[in-house]
Amino acid sequence: MTAITHVGVALAALLSMAGAAMLEKPEYNYFKYHPMSEISEWMVQLAKHYPDIVTIVDYGKTYEFRTISMLKIGVDTGAKKKAIWMDCGIHAREWIAPAFCQYFASQILQTYKTDPKIGELITNMDFYITPVLNMDGYIYSWKDNTTRLWRKNRSPGPAGCNCSGTDLNRNFNANWGTIGVSFDCCRDVFCGIAPESEPEAQAVTYFVGTRKEDFLCFLTIHSYGQLLLVPYGHPNFTADNYKELMDVGKGAAEAMKKVHGKIYKVGTSPDILYPNSGSSRDWARFQEIPFSYTFELRDDGHYGFELPEDQIQPTCEEAYSGALHIITYAHNRVFNGAGPSTLPTFWTVLVVVGVTWIM
Repeated sequence: MTAITHVGVALAALLSMAGAAMLEKPEYNYFKYHPMSEISEWMVQLAKHYPDIVTIVDYGKTYEFRTISMLKIGVDTGAKKKAIWMDCGIHAREWIAPAFCQYFASQILQTYKTDPKIGELITNMDFYITPVLNMDGYIYSWKDNTTRLWRKNRSPGPAGCNCSGTDLNRNFNANWGTIGVSFDCCRDVFCGIAPESEPEAQAVTYFVGTRKEDFLCFLTIHSYGQLLLVPYGHPNFTADNYKELMDVGKGAAEAMKKVHGKIYKVGTSPDILYPNSGSSRDWARFQEIPFSYTFELRDDGHYGFELPEDQIQPTCEEAYSGALHIITYAHNRVFNGAGPSTLPTFWTVLVVVGVTWIM
């Protein structure tokens, strides 16, 4: 009887250990590209692991009726808070962008308890992070080699057009349809049939537009070119805070350079890339969100949109440093009255080790 009891106790212990192992969080590799299904599951697991500060917010539908979701990260203080917007994957083929949004979220969640500066940021502000805005296009870009470089969403063209898709970053109501676009629905820069004709653009403009006074930053992440673009894309328009945007942008570029030595140019799109209209960045600035930037991540054109996975980690590390420079400036400007000279330099020192991270 005693032997049987011992066996029973041992078996119970083994079952308990097995159950605990099943409940442990799986490792998530932030330095590989993930399909949409894995990103969606990652969001769910993140919210489960950090229930006090992470919630999933559904804020729209794609053309193919997928739910557009984002992570809201912040300490619930019970008060109305300022906010930071970050979206990735507005262009389907720019896979490094969703990889960065995932990395950014993981970093602030891993460090907010040990780094008082990150703790202060998520206490005073809420972060709204959309890992993949153009979900339909992103999923289509994973279909096979013939679709890998798909850019647009997946809505049908207007009557008489046999091509699909609208360039979401030409569809916002910001000098829409005036320059750097096409009204040929088969072109990559087709701007749609009207401003905000696309459900993905409508989702962003409704959510942000109905609380625009809360947002301090609007950061939209793209590739490629190693650029940091400030408003506006139309050469006849200049942001009223252009000098400040440039100064903060140059500070972010310097922070990024210190990480891995990569140079990011800073300027308006007409000055350092090409003129365009209808971008989300320009729309955000027209909404009086003070700090609106487009990040064009690596590389400089050698690999283009097909950036190898071995460059995900350094790209994310440098972009993280640049994004935090801008976010910290915007935060300190409101909460501490700080200017560029008071910005901390510790953001350039990263505590990233290994290739896999626990969620």
